[in-house]
Amino acid sequence: MADTPNAVPLARLHTADLLSRWGVPAQAAETVQLLVSELVTNAVQHSHEQGEKTQVSILSSRNTSRTFELTLEMLRDAVRVSVRDGDARPPVLKEVGVEAESGRGIFIVAVMSRNWGHHPAVGIPGKVVWAEVGLLPIGRVDGDGRAVRPPGRPPSAEPGIPRAAPADPNVLGRVLVGVREF
Repeated sequence: MADTPNAVPLARLHTADLLSRWGVPAQAAETVQLLVSELVTNAVQHSHEQGEKTQVSILSSRNTSRTFELTLEMLRDAVRVSVRDGDARPPVLKEVGVEAESGRGIFIVAVMSRNWGHHPAVGIPGKVVWAEVGLLPIGRVDGDGRAVRPPGRPPSAEPGIPRAAPADPNVLGRVLVGVREF
């Protein structure tokens, strides 16, 4: 995708359409769309900061479009979002104040995903930042801290059911208040 002014809304729209066709539950779909927004925004914003320029057509030496690649994957128990951009700098997880006007993107990705990370792009300059949103219910654990299997769900083939780490509601509240005020 090109980093046009409508890149983020188009990425969200594509994501919503695909997740609907995959039958992803609404709550998980909303979280995936939020992660897509944050990761695509970072790809667009930071490629501009880096000054990366890609000539798309040999006929136009003035064309300075930058591109990124959004990949959505349906895993056994999660949806994985990956965004590749041309900026090799790794994402930075910052703790920002309530008054900050930016810098919350990777923090939101870290808090709202069950797992996230980054790695260098293969064969081309840049990096891939990815995040996973679990499709299994979270929040119900037994006394040993293991996830409790909902009724009717077959046991997991792996030891323990993956689940998201509990998020601190105070931190999430401060982030959301800061985002709304922006």
